[in-house]
Amino acid sequence: QVELVESGGGLVQAGGSLKLSCAASGRTGSTYIMAWFRQAPGKERERVAAVNWSGSTTTYADSVKGRFTISRDNAKNTVYLRMNSLRPEDTAVYYCAASTNGWRTYDYWGRGTEVTVSS
Repeated sequence: QVELVESGGGLVQAGGSLKLSCAASGRTGSTYIMAWFRQAPGKERERVAAVNWSGSTTTYADSVKGRFTISRDNAKNTVYLRMNSLRPEDTAVYYCAASTNGWRTYDYWGRGTEVTVSS
């Protein structure tokens, strides 16, 4: 079992920055892929970014490329999402997720942290 706890959300003006953190505990050695998802009101959940175990491979949604950066520190069992040049359309609840077997399916989820970007 893996527990994930997100932090770092909040209210920020358009153009500003935030850094989200996701602390993992439990069987963290199995979390090969870590990802950030988001879900805005009335919209489907989308994967924003993902990173492999070593951090050597990352993937981003087109909507955040060049603005968001995902990273992980396995020594601290933490994954980060640095968000720059935030836009009102980035407003959503952001969830951390962990996969034990690939990029497509995620076995463990955090409860989310809310990000609101004001115009």
